Amino acid sequence: MNLNVVLVEPEIPQNTGNIARTCAAIGAKLHLVYPLGFDITEKQVKRAGLDYWDKLEIEEHTSFKDFLEKYPPERKNMFFVTTKGQHVYSDVEYKKLDEVYVLFGKETKGLPEEILKKYLEKTIRIPMRETIRSLNLSNSVAIVAYEIFKQNEFDNLEKISKYFE
Repeated sequence: MNLNVVLVEPEIPQNTGNIARTCAAIGAKLHLVYPLGFDITEKQVKRAGLDYWDKLEIEEHTSFKDFLEKYPPERKNMFFVTTKGQHVYSDVEYKKLDEVYVLFGKETKGLPEEILKKYLEKTIRIPMRETIRSLNLSNSVAIVAYEIFKQNEFDNLEKISKYFE
């Protein structure tokens, strides 16, 4: 199973660095959709990603429009993560899918409303209390990504530590 984590116009370098580290740990491809709210070479991004940048596959896209043209949602197993999602992220069956794209919007606004309305049946959410606006972006990516890998029995991930051998 190939997982693609797509960040649409991320704004906070530390979040992107943390997400890059998560993607490296699970072997997910990271897509960065411009414009970014920072320079990818910024110290905060590099520090949050630690020394995992060379273990990560990154694809950069000049715009969300360009990304959607290259990877049409109608032909891809694509899920749009939003607090307005119609389905709980853990209710989706990812196990039977060879490749999955999960899209996350910018920290302050999320994904564009017109996209969410157009692909309403492909929107997923992480349950939380009504009075809370949203979770941190890097936490949201980790929650959804690990659910996808859990449903795929953590395929290609180390399940037993070899630390004490």
